[in-house]
Amino acid sequence: MPGVIFRPAVQKDEQSLLRMMRNLAEQEPGAYFFDELVVREVLRTFLASPDLGRAWVFYEGETPVGYIVLTFGYSFEYHGRDSFIDELYVEPQFRRQGIGRRAMQFVEERARELGVNAIHLEVDQGNDPAAELYRRAGYDDHARFLMTKWLKPGKH
Repeated sequence: MPGVIFRPAVQKDEQSLLRMMRNLAEQEPGAYFFDELVVREVLRTFLASPDLGRAWVFYEGETPVGYIVLTFGYSFEYHGRDSFIDELYVEPQFRRQGIGRRAMQFVEERARELGVNAIHLEVDQGNDPAAELYRRAGYDDHARFLMTKWLKPGKH
């Protein structure tokens, strides 16, 4: 889709991002509890702290049609800076048009520029379209699984 452009997310994108983040949470029941006040605070902190990572919004004209978030980490296994595609979302009416594939290529190029050695991501069991997109983009399943322990009480 040639009309779609990717641009860095900024504070003025907050409402569009929150709407799309809610849509993402609702399309993956059980993935996480969406608390808009908490997500808004986390988003504001993230956008104000480039050391945490980067986010980009996809636009067709003036219409936001998706976004991607890349967070930074550090790993001995991956020889330094690694990253995590924390979220990728494309509005339903814009899916199956190559935007996700282009977003994956775009974020990989930006990650290289930012000194990232490896990009990780997670995909829910049963989300076959996303898993196929990631496989076609060169991501491997390492037969590992993600384990998490929340250190902060509250709804998750």
